[in-house]
Amino acid sequence: MKPVGDENEHPGYTDLDQGEQHTAALIEAVRNSPDWKRTAVIVTYDENGGFWDHVSPPVVDRWGPGTRIPTLVISPRARRHFVDHESYDTTSILATIEHRYGLRPLSPRDAEANDLRNAFRGSEDGH
Repeated sequence: MKPVGDENEHPGYTDLDQGEQHTAALIEAVRNSPDWKRTAVIVTYDENGGFWDHVSPPVVDRWGPGTRIPTLVISPRARRHFVDHESYDTTSILATIEHRYGLRPLSPRDAEANDLRNAFRGSEDGH
């Protein structure tokens, strides 16, 4: 799901609080659904306000990746209070789905991407 208009949190023309409230309401709706026990919600952004942090972005290909961006994995199976220091990019989400369901990669980019399995309980022992 990609928010549009006033709910996309882009600087300069949106209200951050309104966007965050929209995201929280969507997550809460999923958490209250009967499918929650087998669901993962991944919240990420397509940029981080245009500012670099203390780590320069690696060069992978002509598309990036660019600056580091925050990503949250919200799930009953997510490891609690876990901060992962592995390198990921947005195709890591696709790689996670592909690996979970035994699907072939759609492109060389997601074929090489690290998946997000470290974020889930049971990943420490290979499950």
